[in-house]
Amino acid sequence: MSSNVPPRRRPPQRPAPSRRPARPVTPAGGATLRLGKPRPRLRLVSLALTLVMLTFVVRLLQVQAVDASAYATKAEANRYLTATLAAERGTITDRDGVDLANTVDAYDILADPMLFTAAETDADDAPQQAAELLAPIVNGDEKTIAKQLANYPASRNEIIAKQQSPQVWNQIKDLQSALADKAAKGDGANVLLGIFRQAHSKRVYPNGDLAAGVIGFVNSEGKGSGGLEQQFNTELAGKDGTITYAQSGGRRIPTAGVREKAAEPGATVELTLNRDIQWAAQQAITEQVQESDADRGYVIVQDTQTGEILAMANAPGYDPNDLSKAYSSALGNAALTDAYEPGSVSKLMSMAAVLDTGAATAATHVTVPGTLPRADRVFHDDVDHGTWHLTLNGVLAKSSNIGTILAAEQLGKTQKQANSVLYSYLSKFGIGQHTGLGFPGETAGILAKPQDWNASQQYTIPFGQGLSLNALQATSVYSTIANGGVRIEPTLVRGTTGADGRFVPTATPEQTRVVSEQTATTLSRMLESVVGDEQGTGIKARIAGYRVAGKTGTANRVDPETGLYSGYTASFMGFAPADKPRVTVSCVIQNPTRGSYFGGQICGPVFKKVMEFALKSLQVPPTGTKAPSLPVEWNPSKS
Repeated sequence: MSSNVPPRRRPPQRPAPSRRPARPVTPAGGATLRLGKPRPRLRLVSLALTLVMLTFVVRLLQVQAVDASAYATKAEANRYLTATLAAERGTITDRDGVDLANTVDAYDILADPMLFTAAETDADDAPQQAAELLAPIVNGDEKTIAKQLANYPASRNEIIAKQQSPQVWNQIKDLQSALADKAAKGDGANVLLGIFRQAHSKRVYPNGDLAAGVIGFVNSEGKGSGGLEQQFNTELAGKDGTITYAQSGGRRIPTAGVREKAAEPGATVELTLNRDIQWAAQQAITEQVQESDADRGYVIVQDTQTGEILAMANAPGYDPNDLSKAYSSALGNAALTDAYEPGSVSKLMSMAAVLDTGAATAATHVTVPGTLPRADRVFHDDVDHGTWHLTLNGVLAKSSNIGTILAAEQLGKTQKQANSVLYSYLSKFGIGQHTGLGFPGETAGILAKPQDWNASQQYTIPFGQGLSLNALQATSVYSTIANGGVRIEPTLVRGTTGADGRFVPTATPEQTRVVSEQTATTLSRMLESVVGDEQGTGIKARIAGYRVAGKTGTANRVDPETGLYSGYTASFMGFAPADKPRVTVSCVIQNPTRGSYFGGQICGPVFKKVMEFALKSLQVPPTGTKAPSLPVEWNPSKS
């Protein structure tokens, strides 16, 4: 149904009146305040935030891109440790492979100083605490250890103690465990967290003082410091390796990668020494030095056919396992380092020169007066006597100084010529020169040029005073005669066996003919008279069933401290069997002060003991022949 009512009309809207701006508030005093605009402030905050973000971005780029390798290196340095893998030192053996010096398991005690900082241990005095615990165990100095443990950042690897036994490491390990347990309960800090071990072998000499003068010793750093240990240190030491491993909290991470360069073990050095003969020589000389209350003595045993040294013993000796108990005077090898005037054992060289030049024969008559004036002095023999009528053989057998001077004068028409000829033979025998062993500290002795011999020397040198040598040089003289007049350069090392197992023999020793074979044979027979003839001075060196050739020596001794003559040098040297020589033995005793000081009396018995043992050990049978009888005297009424 529609409605006729018209729609209601809305009233016309009036336009809104314009809004007037607010009047500014006028504070008391009449000044007008205006509200700040927000846009500048927003811009300033945005700029600051942008700069901060930009700084972070730049720093991030620097760390991740520019300095990434440097930071990675630092991180790796803090995570990884590099330690040395010590090479096992080579073994020294005798000629039969018996160990004279070897190595046993031991450990170096190491520390990482970073793990002793306050940040790692929660203890400000961790180095001091740790040093106090470690010093008694490793027998070290507490202050030194504390200084090592506090050496961060200068060092990440400090060696606290070397060559410690497994028992020492077990003590440290037990202490570490105990401290760790306490730290876990909040009772103190584990101040031994940064202590580690590194396998490092220890040098051991299983036979104690046997051949110590020859073998030598190693120092606290494990380097050879004497004898063959020093001479062959490079070969024996081998080459160290390295190992780099990851660590965390002072402990190695087993699952992390390891970089290792294996160590190369040292070579085995095989000597010419025979351990049993060395023992016999050492026992004999030690007993006699003690009985004679002498300064020292030495015995050398040499194979006359090869020049190899079978024994070289010194008394008193020392134990290289414990150098703290050794006397400094006993260290070294006096048989090679002592230079002494040989006395009558040197007469053999004078006789060799006389015979080899044809100046005389073993049967040549020599009239020996009781005294002999020459140059600025009068010469005597060891015993007072009237005129002796001796053969040249008798001069050697009775060890006459006067007879030796008279014989040596026949080497030239003038004394100057005689001196020159004698000097040439002394030189060929190796006097005044090193033996060729290359042994540390070995002396070449003293032999002046003949033009430099003074008035006395030209007469004393023929009977062994006015020149000096070492015991091996003197021994080599007798081995030369035993070897038919050919000198073989002495050897002490047979060869080395490297890490590859290959044996490298020592170079063949040099050989030099010194006198003719005929001269050597004659001299050998003359030396038999010294031992075999009742008038000889070496009768205490006789050995039942064997022919022995040898010579006694009793020389005035030069005191090494004052440079003046004081006391005597007693000696005996010889070889056997005289008719088929195999072994030379020498004995020298310096400054005997109790009992006899004559070489035949105190060194003759030592020679006999050692020679008998050597002949039996080498299974050298007696030849069974009888020694020829050479005349010692001549009757002037029948000439």
